[in-house]
Amino acid sequence: MVKKGTTNNWRYKIKTMLSELTINNVVLIDKLDLEFKSGLSVLTGETGAGKSILLDSLGLVLGNRAEVSQIRQGTEKLSVTAVFEGEGKKEEVSEFLKEYEIETDGELVIKRTLDKNGKGKIFINDQLISAKLLKEIGKFLVEIHGQYDNQGLLNPANHKSILDAYGNYKDLKQTVKRCWQEYKQAEKARQEAEANIAQAKEDEDNLRHWVEELERIGTYSGEEEELSQKRLELMNAEKLIDNLKAAYSSLNGNFDIVSALRQAQTAMEKANQIVAGKYDAIVDILEQSRINAEEAQNEIEEATNNINLNQNELDKIEERIYALRGIARKHQVSVEELPELLEKFKQRLNNLEMREDGLQNLRQKEEQARLLYKEQAKELSSQRKATALVLDGKVMAELAPLKMEKAKFITQIEEQKPEEWSEDGIDKIQFTVSTNPNSPQGPLNKIASGGELARFMLALKVNLAQTSNVSTMIFDEVDAGVGGATAKAVGERLARLAKDVQVLVVTHSPQVAASGNHHYKVEKDTQQNVTTTQVRELNGIERQEEIARMLAGETVTQEARAAAKVLLSA
Repeated sequence: MVKKGTTNNWRYKIKTMLSELTINNVVLIDKLDLEFKSGLSVLTGETGAGKSILLDSLGLVLGNRAEVSQIRQGTEKLSVTAVFEGEGKKEEVSEFLKEYEIETDGELVIKRTLDKNGKGKIFINDQLISAKLLKEIGKFLVEIHGQYDNQGLLNPANHKSILDAYGNYKDLKQTVKRCWQEYKQAEKARQEAEANIAQAKEDEDNLRHWVEELERIGTYSGEEEELSQKRLELMNAEKLIDNLKAAYSSLNGNFDIVSALRQAQTAMEKANQIVAGKYDAIVDILEQSRINAEEAQNEIEEATNNINLNQNELDKIEERIYALRGIARKHQVSVEELPELLEKFKQRLNNLEMREDGLQNLRQKEEQARLLYKEQAKELSSQRKATALVLDGKVMAELAPLKMEKAKFITQIEEQKPEEWSEDGIDKIQFTVSTNPNSPQGPLNKIASGGELARFMLALKVNLAQTSNVSTMIFDEVDAGVGGATAKAVGERLARLAKDVQVLVVTHSPQVAASGNHHYKVEKDTQQNVTTTQVRELNGIERQEEIARMLAGETVTQEARAAAKVLLSA
């Protein structure tokens, strides 16, 4: 078992193996604590001992449906806890867990409970999650072959990504994805242009009328504010004149401030001559003050003369403001936005007038993008077909030793209709099999029987192990219906597979059991009319005895023990 604390930062791990499984009150299991190791682990036991209960319990922490009927009789609640540990980089799990803010530190602990009222809870590293999320996470952790026909390799929706991972042409896939996005963008631009032109055609008469109307009124940015200020001045013209005259009189009345400043300046200039320019600053201030006073008098006089008392001018301004606000209300904009609105209307008319040239250009760009995408997708399709031939050949090479020499495995690759194309290319990909020479090819999980299906899975997984998304695989009775050399071949392939991933296999075959790195026995124990299922790991002598039992049946003979020893030594 991988010891706790020996790995750091689980979210960056590649191999995520099942290290511990704790089961409480599930059907015949009272309390069970199991430790699993890397490599090939075999589980054996007599029929009905409870091997399926063990797999069902594991299924609970992978997201399978929990039933109240699974609670052990006489107890109130079941619970299952699984610990996953690993090493290496595991980006898929990392990104998925980050999305849900699930923290991990060296291990992933999943716990699930269910009480008799049907109320259950699911925790990942003490964080409460939903059953739906657990099922998604479970896909990254374990594959179970032989029972769940909708997972992993048996789901045609996964076959394309599985083949692509095996072919390892990531750069080409990225190129196809980029070309697809550019094609879709070009298509969208053309569709939007067509929609705009169609709308513009409907509004063409209105557009021309609105443009003429706005050009005739001829407004500009800031006009409303300017007109409002002029109107305010015209409405208060008399008050303005009175105030300006009062200001002028103050500067040029009985006390002439300009004359006073001029006199003061003359006196200071004479004094300044005596002190050799000591008062230059004062002289300058008086001079500037006099100049400012004179300028103020002139400005006030000019402002007074420029005040407009013409009532007609006021009427014209009010009419202009009313017209501007009226047309703004008509188009549901502010007066300030009218110049911008005019430009928009002109642009729509311009688009309409140039529709054929502009639209044709967009169509050409779209077609160029489509052809480039198709070219790259065709190249990807060629790579896939070449990869499929290699995979098919390797899988077929595995079938004969598995007593399936008449079976045929073919990866079907068909070009889809254009409306079905995607960023993944133009291909529909499906793994198909036929189990007899005259049988038609069909979907993996529709054609093969349970035992055949498990062996097909094994043949595939042996070749796909290094590209698999999971690092723990479970095979349920993969040896069903075979024995002798075929069972030995099954065991050999499971052992090969276990070099890349952790493998657990439920088996009735002594040849398969002898191939394991670790051996667990599932057995029933009845005490005081209470039956429980127990699981224990066997040591060398116990393991030899169990394999001898599998060879001989109820009565274990010395010959069976000798044969078991031979199998184990091999």
